[in-house]
Amino acid sequence: MNKLLAPNFAPELIGQLRNYGKLMRIDKPIGIWLLLWPTLWSLWLAGDGTPDQGLFVVFVLGVIVMRSAGCVLNDYVDRKIDPYVERTRTRPIASGAVAPLEALVLFAALSLIAVGLASMLNRPAQLLAIVAASLTIAYPFVKRFVSIPQFVLGAAFGWAVPMAFAAQTGETPELAWLVFGTAMIWAVIYDTFYAMVDREDDLKVGMKSTAILFGEVDIFVIAGLQLVMLTALVLIGYRAELSVWYYFSVLIAATMMAFHLWLARDRQPAGCFEAFLHNHYIGMIVFIGIVLHYTFNPTGA
Repeated sequence: MNKLLAPNFAPELIGQLRNYGKLMRIDKPIGIWLLLWPTLWSLWLAGDGTPDQGLFVVFVLGVIVMRSAGCVLNDYVDRKIDPYVERTRTRPIASGAVAPLEALVLFAALSLIAVGLASMLNRPAQLLAIVAASLTIAYPFVKRFVSIPQFVLGAAFGWAVPMAFAAQTGETPELAWLVFGTAMIWAVIYDTFYAMVDREDDLKVGMKSTAILFGEVDIFVIAGLQLVMLTALVLIGYRAELSVWYYFSVLIAATMMAFHLWLARDRQPAGCFEAFLHNHYIGMIVFIGIVLHYTFNPTGA
């Protein structure tokens, strides 16, 4: 009898595991990359180009786990809204593939893993991890009440920055908060592109976003935020005494930002979504610039 049940049970189990993976957005790693790049910037800057290997593993795993937990909680909170939004109606909870209670259990499991990872950090980083968890939990609810939820998301996505500095050095210097501010502004930029995709649907269901707040001047405001971010990146280079390798990466990032504005120029969903996805390369290019600096200027010369 068991032999008869096993062939039927295994495909169902595998199929449900796939649904859990989709709920955690494992099949869409863009969010992991967007969260990971500022974390890597910080680990390399705090470690003068040679971050602690154990911390590197903990933070990479932490990024994956916290991003997954945030996606699960977001979809649970939005379970009554997602069926009415074109882009989200096929999500596991909205489509009925995963029950709300299953999502809560999965979120709890991921949270426990995150707690385990945080326990491996020093006390200053652990205290900052509490704030990170609070921001992750708050974001899905904030977008119902305030017009700038992207700033809360930016704080959540950027909070790994002071955590990385604290874990590596035991403190959060001015440079840490400068990098944090840069990461937060960057998140507002790319998530506004993302929100522009859903603007019409969000208006119908009563959700709030910077895309709705900025309205017809959205592209202009994004361009302004890009200038602020580029200025902050230059200041990071100055404060950290980075070399020409880093500044060349910032120049490439600036060119890419102009390309993103061009992609979204007509405010069409496809172009805005492509601009959002391409932001991943900005984070990568800046990280490459930091790595090249420490590779060819190991003493900070």
